[in-house]
Amino acid sequence: MAVTEQKYNLDDLIHLMDRLRDPEGGCPWDLKQTFDTIVPHTLEEAYEVAEAIAKQEWGELRKELGDLIFQAIFYSKLADEQGWFDFHDVIDGLVSKMLRRHPHVFPDGRLRGQSQDNASISDETLHQQWDAIKARERSLASKDGAQSASALDNITDGLPGLIKAWKLQKKASKVGFDWDDLSGVKEQLISELKEVEEAQDPDHIEEEIGDLLFCCVNLARHHGVHPESALMKANLKFERRFRAMERLAEERQQDFTALTLDEKDQLWRDVKALERKSG
Repeated sequence: MAVTEQKYNLDDLIHLMDRLRDPEGGCPWDLKQTFDTIVPHTLEEAYEVAEAIAKQEWGELRKELGDLIFQAIFYSKLADEQGWFDFHDVIDGLVSKMLRRHPHVFPDGRLRGQSQDNASISDETLHQQWDAIKARERSLASKDGAQSASALDNITDGLPGLIKAWKLQKKASKVGFDWDDLSGVKEQLISELKEVEEAQDPDHIEEEIGDLLFCCVNLARHHGVHPESALMKANLKFERRFRAMERLAEERQQDFTALTLDEKDQLWRDVKALERKSG
């Protein structure tokens, strides 16, 4: 009978991190890292997770999720060395927060306590409950117990532009500052495009294009589409089709770079036709 190989677990990963940061026998590269130097790697790993999902490459997703988890382990180790907290504290805080924010699943506030039937709870009710709980948490966290000064508080400054625009609009919508329906968004989009065309100097053009992009995010939000996800998929589609154009030109013994724009456009249409034919 074949012996099933035991899989590594979270404790093994924490031990591995301890070894990498061991001042005596650890890895020189890992020992040189700080919170600031790891951040770029964390951002890259998060985008690689998103890319694997967009491409539906589930084997890659498994690996990329591991890389992302490793980032959390690394930060926790650095914090532990400073005496601030360790990874177990991170998990404890996360589970406690999730229990607190899901009273409809954990009514007695205990992880393995009683449960209840939540089939009839609407998404709107859940969102309202979530926002109310987060508001109470912010109130309790402040020294004077006051609510946040603005409905737009607690949005991270370092977010990518599309994501931050989406979050700003969602926050504003929750206090009634939003279009009633898609027609208003579409009219605004047309208006913003016209303003781009009328802009003269570079600074003004940049400003109006920014407004146009912000409005495009609004359009995506009203359709229930996350703009970052939509753009990532559009990027992947463009890259796939462009590479297919290059391959098709090579098969036809054409110099792709020497083709006219009309000839390249025909290749683009041929690639789209092949995509439709293949399914």
